[in-house]
Amino acid sequence: MLAAGFALAAAVCLGQSDEEAAPDGASGQRIVTMSWKVGMEVTADGGGFHRIVGTTTVPMDWREQRVRVVKEDRSPGVSISYQTIEDVARQMVVKIPSLSDGQQVRAIVTLEIKRLLEKPPAETEAFRLPNAKRSDRKMANFLGPSPYIECTSPQVLELAAKVGADKEKAWEKVEAIYDWVRANVKFVDNRGGQIKGVPETLHDGTGDCDEMSSLFIALCRAKAIPARTVRVPGHVYPEFYLLDENGKGRWFPCQAAGTRAFGFMPDPRPILQRGDKLLVPDPEAGARKKKTVRYLPDTLVGLPGSGGGKLRLKPVCEQVEP
Repeated sequence: MLAAGFALAAAVCLGQSDEEAAPDGASGQRIVTMSWKVGMEVTADGGGFHRIVGTTTVPMDWREQRVRVVKEDRSPGVSISYQTIEDVARQMVVKIPSLSDGQQVRAIVTLEIKRLLEKPPAETEAFRLPNAKRSDRKMANFLGPSPYIECTSPQVLELAAKVGADKEKAWEKVEAIYDWVRANVKFVDNRGGQIKGVPETLHDGTGDCDEMSSLFIALCRAKAIPARTVRVPGHVYPEFYLLDENGKGRWFPCQAAGTRAFGFMPDPRPILQRGDKLLVPDPEAGARKKKTVRYLPDTLVGLPGSGGGKLRLKPVCEQVEP
C-alpha cells in the first residue's frame, strides 16, 4: 500500500509536473504529480437539441494513482457527475438541458494526478501462478477472451504451449512471453486505424501498442495467467497477475511496445481504464440492449428539434503544461 494514503506534505501548484521521493522512502520509487484537463465540448450543428447527455472516461483512484478535481470549467446550465463502470473505469456524465443551432458548451475539469512509479521487485523467485479454478469471479474477464484478444484461438493455444515451456519459475514464464512478443512482432504505428485481432497480428508479424499488448495478454490467458489491458492517454500496455509467497495477488505492468520495461511502468500518464471487456448500452440498437466493447466509449445523445441537425462531441484529455 502507499504510505500515508499517498499524502505528500509539499503543495503542488496548478499545472506543475513534479517528481518526489515515495513517502516511505523506498529506493527507486517516484511520485509524479501532474495536472490534466479532461471533459468535453459539445456543439449543435444544423438544428437545436434538448435533453442532451454526454459521457467520457476520466482518471480515477487506483492503488498507485490519486486524483483530485482542482478546477471546473462549465458553461451555464451544464451539470457534471461521475459514475464508476464495473471497477474498470470512471465516467464523467455531462447533462445539457438544451442547445440552439450553432451553440457550443463545455464541461472540462482540471485534475491534479499523483502517480507512484514503482520499481520492479528485487526478488521474483517466490512468485507463483494462481490456480485458475480457484480464482474468484472478478478474475473471469482476465482469463477468457475479450474483444480482439482471442486467447482460445488454435494459433494462440499452440504458441502458448511452446513459449516459456522450458521455464520453471512463474516470473520467468511470463517474461518469456513478453520477450517473445517483442522479438517477433515489429512495431508499426496504427493510430486511427482498425485494431487487428491476435491471429492477424501473428500472421502479419506487425502491430502497434494495442496489438502487441493484446498478443501478450492472449498468450498469458492461454496459460491460465490473468492479464489485462491498461489504457492511458494515447497509449496502452498490459498487466499480469501473480501470487506472492503469502498467496496474495499482485498486478505487474509491462511495456509491450516501446522501451523495455517488465514488471514496472516508467510511463507516468494517468490511468483511464484497467480491463478490456465491458458490457455497455448500444445506442444504435436501443437503450435496453447492450454490447461488449474493449474500451469504454465516449457517447453523446440528445433529442433533436424540428430542424434536425447533429450533435458534435469533442473530447478533451490533455496535460496542462507547467
